Amino acid sequence: MVMYNPVHPGEILKELVIESLELSITDVAKHLGVSSKILTSVLNGKHNITPEMALRLELVFHKPSANHWLRLQTAYDLWQARQQKESLQVMPYQMA
Repeated sequence: MVMYNPVHPGEILKELVIESLELSITDVAKHLGVSSKILTSVLNGKHNITPEMALRLELVFHKPSANHWLRLQTAYDLWQARQQKESLQVMPYQMA
């Protein structure tokens, strides 16, 4: 099932985890072992959740899993790419 305009997973992390638990970005960044600048970039959708960040999130919060964070990121990235598909200049094979 293809999502329509999925939310960047950083926004999900921000709203459903950090804000709902009333955590500070500084404290979460410290637990994750990353800078506040990097975490803020992820939360604002300017930086992707990488496999390493997904694993950090899993280790710090236990749930959701790293796989879940990566699936969210992939869905977001694929939707963004599909918006630019006309500019890809590909030539499909005509299969009989």
